[in-house]
Amino acid sequence: MQTSQPENWHGTTILTVRKDGKVVVGGDGQVSIGQTVIKSNARKVRKLGKGDVIGGFAGATADAFTLFERLESKLEQYPGQLTRACVELAKDWRTDRYLRRLEAMMIVADKDVSLVLTGTGDVLEPENGVMAIGSGGNFALAAARALIDSDKDAESIVRRSLDIAADICVYTNRNITIESLVAS
Repeated sequence: MQTSQPENWHGTTILTVRKDGKVVVGGDGQVSIGQTVIKSNARKVRKLGKGDVIGGFAGATADAFTLFERLESKLEQYPGQLTRACVELAKDWRTDRYLRRLEAMMIVADKDVSLVLTGTGDVLEPENGVMAIGSGGNFALAAARALIDSDKDAESIVRRSLDIAADICVYTNRNITIESLVAS
């Protein structure tokens, strides 16, 4: 019998690329429980706050929405300070008994910085402007790193890298969502 416990939730590929004054976050739309695709067109990348932050998540959807809400609250507390808001969220995530049980990871970006947030308190800035999470994250990350020095723009790199991840990872599909911001 298949259960919906967190270890049986596989989910997604989220990738961010920062290049030539633009930051792009993209993700696929597949939601799976075990070996079954439950939904193919989920929107796991969206604008947050007043539209000046992009977020993407991998993991349990309800948990990720809870974290997005908490991050938006922190962004209201610390306007224009994405890193500070993320550090404060990470502190809460590690110490709050309820939040500690949430099974999700997030990539967030504004015009200045891209970050990965995890439930272990990590707030990580990517090397070379490229970072990925989720079951197909390593595949997308490798593809994006290979393409970052090409003449492709950030969005083209994200699209091609997610396409490559979908070729390899059974928990990643080609129904992608892309959001972007002009970076500093």
